[in-house]
Amino acid sequence: MASSNPLPSRPRRPRARLRTRATDFTSPGSYRLGIPAAVLALSVALAGCAGTTAGVKPADAARLTAGGADTASAAPGTTQAVPPRTSAAPQTSADPGAATTSAPARLPGLGPRTLAEIPADARQAVLVTGRGRNSPASQVVLYRRTGAGWEPGPTWPAHNALKGWTDDHHAGDLRSPIGVFTLTDAGGLLADPGTKLPYDQGPAFIIGGTGFEGEPLAGSFDYVIAINYNRKPGTSPLDWTRPLGANKGGGIWLHVDHGGPTHGCVSLSQKHMEELLLALDPDQHPVIVMGDAESLKR
Repeated sequence: MASSNPLPSRPRRPRARLRTRATDFTSPGSYRLGIPAAVLALSVALAGCAGTTAGVKPADAARLTAGGADTASAAPGTTQAVPPRTSAAPQTSADPGAATTSAPARLPGLGPRTLAEIPADARQAVLVTGRGRNSPASQVVLYRRTGAGWEPGPTWPAHNALKGWTDDHHAGDLRSPIGVFTLTDAGGLLADPGTKLPYDQGPAFIIGGTGFEGEPLAGSFDYVIAINYNRKPGTSPLDWTRPLGANKGGGIWLHVDHGGPTHGCVSLSQKHMEELLLALDPDQHPVIVMGDAESLKR
């Protein structure tokens, strides 16, 4: 897998700026954020990836829920109906052509429904396979599509949501959404390690408290990659836009593993997150294919 070696650098494409009535702040290597750092830090503590709401006042939790935070209860008045297994990508065939014995023509373990959700132009796929429908344990493999087929990288252990997986994710259900979603944006508390993805670095990517198994959450957002489930692609992972409505959750990320289940995200060790950031290339139209093994076979 190409992720073991740094990729050649290239000019960054500009990031969209968030509009605000508050004072902007900047941090080295980041674009300007239009929300005060303290408010963003609090929103991260309530994101789908966080695993805790320790220290958050009920009034603040209710206010942030209106912005689409995943761990709080659904915002009242949300009536938008959403079909299960929404995908951020067009539903087109993933078969690039003939395969050799060294690389399968189709991603292994996937059934026709899941394969149909992978866009034809995707040349990188992060395959997250959950151990069971109700299990928080999973494994991750980054595949690269070539003329010979899908070439796999190493297998990495990972965590997903506490209660496993769902075809119909809602805010606070403690399950990770099943489906195929594009990967376009990254960020973190630490400086950009050299990814080709647009990267938002700053102090808002901070988390405290403990997770479901009493493990400390500090450092979980050192590196994050936004999963384009119910979010606006091309924005910071901290953007609160929820196109499907707050009831459908949001803030679903790949992030650094804290040693326990998440609220809805997928977590990898810091080393593997860094390798993934170095490997992903927007020109290859990367996607994440995620779900429990049985669901992915459909």
